[in-house]
Amino acid sequence: MKTHTYRTQVRWSAEGGEGTSSYRAYRRDHTIQVEGKPALLASSDPLFRGDAARYNPEELLVASLSSCHMLWYLHLCATGGVTVLEYTDDALGTMEESADGSGRFAEVQLRPRVTVDAASSRERAFALHEKAHDMCFIARSVNFPVEITAGVTARSAADG
Repeated sequence: MKTHTYRTQVRWSAEGGEGTSSYRAYRRDHTIQVEGKPALLASSDPLFRGDAARYNPEELLVASLSSCHMLWYLHLCATGGVTVLEYTDDALGTMEESADGSGRFAEVQLRPRVTVDAASSRERAFALHEKAHDMCFIARSVNFPVEITAGVTARSAADG
């Protein structure tokens, strides 16, 4: 078995403020950095006193699932004879918050919409979503359902 490691750095500072002297005293803004890449400005969800202009961990989790599925799907299409011309996904994650403030994701719904070059590819294009889901590293690592509701259209209907 191969092993891969991923290194990230998260930085937060009180920036001359009071630090964590109280729940309301500290900013949730932080940066996520990967060496050699631009910093990602992050915060907590606005419901938890975060900055709405920055990405929050919950959004990043949903985006990771969506991106992983797409990358596997495009790979499988490329090696399986399906030419994809466009791919969009309006993913939706649902998180449940407990009375004590803890929470967990209940599910994520991926809703990819794909355009292929030929109507004869539609059936295969649909089927490859299931295989992509089975292969996605991120989806295989979470403990909640990731549902896929795919749509496939053909740019050319001349062959089918």
